[in-house]
Amino acid sequence: MKLKHNKKRNTAFLYEAIIKEVAKTIVSGDRERKEKLIRFLKENFSKGKVLKKELDLYKALGETSGVDLYTAERLIQETRKEYSNLDKKTIFEAQTSLIDSINKNYGKEVFSNFVPNYRNLATIAQIFGGGLPPKERVLLERNIVSCLVATQKKDLEDKNLPHIDDLVYRKVVENFNSRYGGGLLEEQKALLSRYITSLGDNQIEFKVYLNEELSRIRQSVEDLYTNEVIKKDDSMKHKVSLVLEKIKSFSQRPIDAEMIQQVLKIQSLAQECTE
Repeated sequence: MKLKHNKKRNTAFLYEAIIKEVAKTIVSGDRERKEKLIRFLKENFSKGKVLKKELDLYKALGETSGVDLYTAERLIQETRKEYSNLDKKTIFEAQTSLIDSINKNYGKEVFSNFVPNYRNLATIAQIFGGGLPPKERVLLERNIVSCLVATQKKDLEDKNLPHIDDLVYRKVVENFNSRYGGGLLEEQKALLSRYITSLGDNQIEFKVYLNEELSRIRQSVEDLYTNEVIKKDDSMKHKVSLVLEKIKSFSQRPIDAEMIQQVLKIQSLAQECTE
């Protein structure tokens, strides 16, 4: 089904496009633009802001998976109900202000940033927007239900790292130490700590931090190509390319416990690369 959709009026797309722009500043080293974008995000998506409330509803449908059919259908019903209670005029005005600020201060190319889950976000926007014929609405909701009940393939040995208190954080660290031996690296401790506390207003800071860390470890892994031993070993070069592909794939998936476990492992590899 072809969707008629204005992405500039999709709050979740706007948020992800700005996050992608932050990632670009990290790669380019433009610290001033990065800090400006982070302040801009906080101004528009902090707790209590109408765009934050709308964004949370998008995330409820767009970042959930592995639930049963009943829960998926109830989740759609409840998020639509919550969305209907939002002030649409206030949302429109906030979006207009956001769009104008992007055009004036950051450039219209921000809207061209690639957002991997854009089609899914467009589908959610159609469901929230209403006014669809019954058949189209049902078909769109079926697509979202499929995403909600889908279970991503996981490493059976990996365990979830829940958003919990310091006691559980210490337990997670102990479990990681027992599995991988030795103590956690400082960068691994920082990643775990930030992930565990990345609730509410800390989500923006964690996304920015994660982008910076992924950029750092990607460079460390890429440096392996200059290693004289690896240069002469096609098998090793292939393994390096697989790790780089894994790092690249992180930008196309929601942040979850499985992803954090994988980043922790690659952090260990990046550390070995610098020794």
